[in-house]
Amino acid sequence: MAQHITSSERLEISILLGKDYSLREIAKVLGRSHSSLSREVSRNKGEGCYFPKTAMQKAYARRKYSKYQGMKLEDREELKKYVITHLEKHWTPEEISGRLKYEDKSWGYISAKGIYRWLYSSYGQRDCFFLPKQHFKPKRRRGKKTERSLIPDRVGIEERPEGANNRSEFGHFETDTVVSGKRTGSKAALDVLVERKARYTRLRKIPNLKPKTNNRALKKIAKNVKMSTLTYDNGIENREHKALAHELQIQTYFCRPYHSWEKGTIENTNGRIRRFIPKGADLSQYSSADIQIVEDWLNHTPRKCLNYQTPYEIMQKNLRFISTHPSGAIEG
Repeated sequence: MAQHITSSERLEISILLGKDYSLREIAKVLGRSHSSLSREVSRNKGEGCYFPKTAMQKAYARRKYSKYQGMKLEDREELKKYVITHLEKHWTPEEISGRLKYEDKSWGYISAKGIYRWLYSSYGQRDCFFLPKQHFKPKRRRGKKTERSLIPDRVGIEERPEGANNRSEFGHFETDTVVSGKRTGSKAALDVLVERKARYTRLRKIPNLKPKTNNRALKKIAKNVKMSTLTYDNGIENREHKALAHELQIQTYFCRPYHSWEKGTIENTNGRIRRFIPKGADLSQYSSADIQIVEDWLNHTPRKCLNYQTPYEIMQKNLRFISTHPSGAIEG
């Protein structure tokens, strides 16, 4: 039995739609069929856009109403009598539902799913004895979960070195993208790179989220810092991580799906960036100079977690720059 789409999947759908991924690409990422996602988005979007909260509310209301409809045998005595009579003849719900199409239309109609729903409720339990396998509740089917195939050879965050996890070592970075608002129609985004221990940040505006564009930007902003690992989320823009790892001579790791808190450093950094670039903004309208102002503020503001030193000071004191570091904000 197919599982309903979960709240975390709805959040992922919303994020990926905001990054201009197609429904087929999102379906592969979630291990869902394209048709299921197409129905989900078309049924549950609000005001022309797909919002997770709105989608969840609509799906809940539809499911609740559907369950009520399944109980309509209790309100239609003739229809209920017909169903029970033929269950006693060892007809299956599918056979009963199919045959109903040829019977008295005044009784109404109920689908096979509706009959099963009634049988598995408190009203129909005693008549489950007439089912071929005498199940009293839906049988749970456990299929193998489809692996995310759009990011080949990904290594899970559980294998990341302990020095990265507990921030005892320098050189462990996280990356993410800040995207333009859906309503703007803009594909421009912001690549963000953060060192976990020093909280040192590099930013670069990119015109789109294509893997090659993303790699090219990350390579440029990582060029003059000492790096040993890089932790990604599961966005499709990170598909060519192996090529970047080879060029930078680093190890790459990926968070588990729907576990954005596993790279909490960059989630916190993104929140700080939003002070200057609000959610829903069109990033194509921000110049490289604008982005540089944000980067400078992040790196030259004292942080409580750094004992009120700045990220830049921490990097300098611990010799984390390969040479005089250039700006990372210039669009390329």
